Amino acid sequence: QVQLVESGGGLVQPGGSLRLSCAASGSIFSINVMRWYRQAPGKQRELVAVLTSGGITNYADSVKGRFTISRDNAKNTVSLQMNSLKPEDTAIYYCNADVYSGSIPRFHNYWGQGTQVTVSS
Repeated sequence: QVQLVESGGGLVQPGGSLRLSCAASGSIFSINVMRWYRQAPGKQRELVAVLTSGGITNYADSVKGRFTISRDNAKNTVSLQMNSLKPEDTAIYYCNADVYSGSIPRFHNYWGQGTQVTVSS
């Protein structure tokens, strides 16, 4: 079994910064794509940032130039540096990953439990 655990959420003023982290643990052979999603109240979950094992990134238009996704393959972690935060960035942020794992190894998709980010003055 694999677990993803996020940390780093909290309350920040508009224009401020936060850094989210997500650590994967368990019987992991490798991790392919790692992603951050978010879900604001009353809205659908949306993809925020993607980072492949080869280092290719992709961002939602709403966060380009403000958010940066990075990963540490040795530690099985992914981070999201969020700068110039806006009230509309308020949401629960979820880590998601395609993990090669299991007694019969194959890729499984896992989600973290989410961490709340609130941007407010």
